[in-house]
Amino acid sequence: MTDLVIRRAAPMDAAILAANNRAMALETEGKVLDTATTLRGAAALIADESKGFYLIAERASEVAGQLMVTYEWSDWRNGTFWWIQSVYVSPASRRSGVFRALYRRVREMAADAGDVCGIRLYVETANARAQSTYVALGMQRSHYELYELDLAFGSS
Repeated sequence: MTDLVIRRAAPMDAAILAANNRAMALETEGKVLDTATTLRGAAALIADESKGFYLIAERASEVAGQLMVTYEWSDWRNGTFWWIQSVYVSPASRRSGVFRALYRRVREMAADAGDVCGIRLYVETANARAQSTYVALGMQRSHYELYELDLAFGSS
């Protein structure tokens, strides 16, 4: 794990982030995402830090994993939740501490930010391996269920 470099994404990373997002959606949800849309989406987030940010884990100058953080204001806590999304670790890098290193960096950044009241993520209900990873890192299952009205893809 010490050979990993964790950094914020730059505009030059949009294509690999988008490709990994498509791979993750196909693998975890069986969804085929549009190439142009995912590229524009990744580029838009990188260009506008008010939306959030990506972190990239590199090993030997190759992207080993990534995650995205977006923000949710909490009026109950007068602070911001950071939502971890778009988690992807390349198959060759899985179970080698890549997500752990990314998550550790998010925790450090959240502590440094000063106004972050918590870190949240959502996970596919059938993804037991990911859930066990999150618990091992100290996260707890929330008592909330997630509901949505999907205006981009429609109901599935």
